[in-house]
Amino acid sequence: MLEGIMGAARSGGQIVVDELLAHGVTTAFGVPGESFLPVLDAMYDSDPSFTFVTCRHEAGAATMAEATGKLTGKPGICLVTRGPGATHASVGVHNAAQDSSPMILFVGEPPNRARHRDTFQELDLEQTFGDLAKWVVSIRDTERLPELISRAFRVATGGRPGPVVIGLPEDMLFGESEAETVVATPVARPRPTGEQIAAVTALLAESERPIGIVGGPGWSQGAADGFKKFAEAWQLPVANAFRRQDAFDNASDCYVGDLGVQMNPRLAEQITSADAVLAIGCRLDAITTAGYRLLEPPRPRQRLVHVHVGEDELGRVYQPELAIHSDIEAFCDELSTADALPAPRWADRAAAARAGYRDWAAAENQGEAVRLAEFLTVIYRKLPADALIASGAGNYAVSVHRNSSFGSYPAQVAPTSGSMGYGLPAAIAAKAAFPKRMSVAFAGDGCFLMSGNELATAVQHDLPVLVVVINNSMYGTIRAHQEKQYPGRVVGTSLVNPDFARYARAFGCVGEVVNTVEELTEQLDQFLAGDRPTLLEIRV
Repeated sequence: MLEGIMGAARSGGQIVVDELLAHGVTTAFGVPGESFLPVLDAMYDSDPSFTFVTCRHEAGAATMAEATGKLTGKPGICLVTRGPGATHASVGVHNAAQDSSPMILFVGEPPNRARHRDTFQELDLEQTFGDLAKWVVSIRDTERLPELISRAFRVATGGRPGPVVIGLPEDMLFGESEAETVVATPVARPRPTGEQIAAVTALLAESERPIGIVGGPGWSQGAADGFKKFAEAWQLPVANAFRRQDAFDNASDCYVGDLGVQMNPRLAEQITSADAVLAIGCRLDAITTAGYRLLEPPRPRQRLVHVHVGEDELGRVYQPELAIHSDIEAFCDELSTADALPAPRWADRAAAARAGYRDWAAAENQGEAVRLAEFLTVIYRKLPADALIASGAGNYAVSVHRNSSFGSYPAQVAPTSGSMGYGLPAAIAAKAAFPKRMSVAFAGDGCFLMSGNELATAVQHDLPVLVVVINNSMYGTIRAHQEKQYPGRVVGTSLVNPDFARYARAFGCVGEVVNTVEELTEQLDQFLAGDRPTLLEIRV
């Protein structure tokens, strides 16, 4: 409980800020609005360690909050105004829902006295966000702010993490209350039983062709270390779920690739021909399972062990033979102590899967992707080992994922929801959360311009991120589908772009166009050593 506020009358705005501070929040993202002026005013006198990052669009602000939740496991905080502010921010709420990221979106609302009059920018939050958020509530009484905000922190982090939306009516924020600050008690996480661990190892011991799939909410460096210890002792081949490539050390001899768009066909065959799948933390979503084809619902051919922090996820799509509701780090820690199986029958298969991954990673792509892979290889070789890699959605991301390698957690922040415009805001959030680590955003030209205005946010708040814009002057993913379905009949996918380097310089960033791998090699050290946000445009 914060000192000096118990029993003292405070405005609703002050209570909101005090609750954020009490829950350990040091950074919030948003776009200011007149509907929550008392909250902004309370920030003026708040703890100097607290930062309100002023963004240039609510979609960018909400994405930054979602990325913060994904990277830290603690709710990312976003504040926006009513009506258009809330609807702009909905993309971040959808990302948080699909990606299982803890997040709290605060929305300023019209005053209570004007409710249900279709007043200026009025929006029914419960109806608008009811299918997106884990919980939606409009707090009508200043007295209940501590109770309901603390509950929001528990809901956002409990079970399968996700977004909470809180409405803050304007007159409620101006009101006063002597309500005490309330801090949510830590969420209780279930642990696996000894019988469950024994059942997992027994099932694997009976298998001929097992494989692990890992990633998702609740993952941590401790979980990654624990499962790596187990996998290497058992020589178990392990794949990372879609855009969860940092969940398992890519340098391990047990790592066999990631399950994503345009996945390695040999890896896909490893999954379909497996007789046992150990899925830890992941939802086994549409992309990870190649449209629910690698594992067929409702009961897959493979013997399935599914471990998830959210009990409702167990059996949602697939009926596992073993369903284990558990904290992921606790499960991996317990599993790591299991006695290794001597000379597992699948050792040769695991070695072949690892070789298949190496061949796939080294193999040339087709067409312009070959040249793009050369650029990416140069960049990755120069990045620090602990660099944070953010990306959005588009065909370019396939090359980004294929040519990357991760050895620590967290390191990758990318939208399993497939949201464009994600990379730059996510990289800004990553830099704010981990200021001593390098943060890099990869974006296509179409992807970048959906949030490129947030370069102003990076400059204003002194967050020196590196942005790599891969420019092919088209919405490449849609063009690929278009050409496949309707060859030669191109409509709506060609783009006329600005000079991205000059665009970046207009914000006060370093901006350069790189036309050749040689140019990139010569200049990259200089770009990486800079203390300003930097944009590199690669034309392909």
